[in-house]
Amino acid sequence: MSSKPAPIRDQVRVWGPDSAPGVGPEAALEYCRTLAGGHYENFSVVSSLVPRDLRDDFSVVYAFCRWADDLGDEMGGPEASLRLLDWWRRELDACYAGTPTHPVMVALAGTVERHDLPIAPFADLIDAFVQDQHVNRYRDWPQLLDYCRRSADPVGRLVLMLLAEPRTEAVFSASDAICTALQLTNHWQDVARDVVERDRIYLPTEFWPGEDFADRLRRSAERGWAVDDTFLEESRVVVRRCVERTWPFFERGDALLGLVSPTGRPVIRLFRDGGMHVLRTIELWDCETALHRPRLTRTRKLLLVARAWLAARRNRRAG
Repeated sequence: MSSKPAPIRDQVRVWGPDSAPGVGPEAALEYCRTLAGGHYENFSVVSSLVPRDLRDDFSVVYAFCRWADDLGDEMGGPEASLRLLDWWRRELDACYAGTPTHPVMVALAGTVERHDLPIAPFADLIDAFVQDQHVNRYRDWPQLLDYCRRSADPVGRLVLMLLAEPRTEAVFSASDAICTALQLTNHWQDVARDVVERDRIYLPTEFWPGEDFADRLRRSAERGWAVDDTFLEESRVVVRRCVERTWPFFERGDALLGLVSPTGRPVIRLFRDGGMHVLRTIELWDCETALHRPRLTRTRKLLLVARAWLAARRNRRAG
């Protein structure tokens, strides 16, 4: 198979609902490895901290999420996305029924069996991508948090289950806090891109300075500068308010590092520290993400990996 995955629309033509590909477990697993390895920013940095015997399972879960995400965002419009997400849900049901055909689902069946993964986190992720097709504005903070519960929290729970961490309320609650914080941080980082590319605004409307804020936000994001004298400061106030509400979730999630094993700790630390670094960067940029998008550089990612790895070694020696 190719070392770099083809665009999702090409893959849908080969592996989608109008084909009946059929693939064995080894070929399915290689497909997931290729898909995960072809998205460096999202996967490879994390995989360097994952135990070798779990990297294939991480690749498989990543491949499921990648397909679901792309079916929601890259198919040209809500109608096509809804049809394909409904098909993806049926493929998930087939996976759990023991009759998978899509390569991701064939590989996922083995991962599910090895780690006793429930269907709920996968189904919740699909629900979130379906919601994206219907909802592009969020009226208040609780509605946004409800979205994060299905769009982000399931990923953390799956990671913990792959790492064989305790499936307790305390562990899952702390994980949910970190994942919600990461999702919120991603929203504040991508304010301009979301409105221009997807017509989505995750900044709750209860924080907007006026009904015309969405139009001014779109026009400013498209141009790269504020469309009027007051927009920039008003948008800073809105983003800053959201950033301030995000920090407590990171703080609430700190408990997780003390609840998991030395094996899982560096992976969790990397996710948490990466998100906190982006949130601090947004603050350092004076919350101007309506116009600019801060991001982690490759060097910063490597430094975060090194810090997580060194912390893991210290913890092992102390134990």
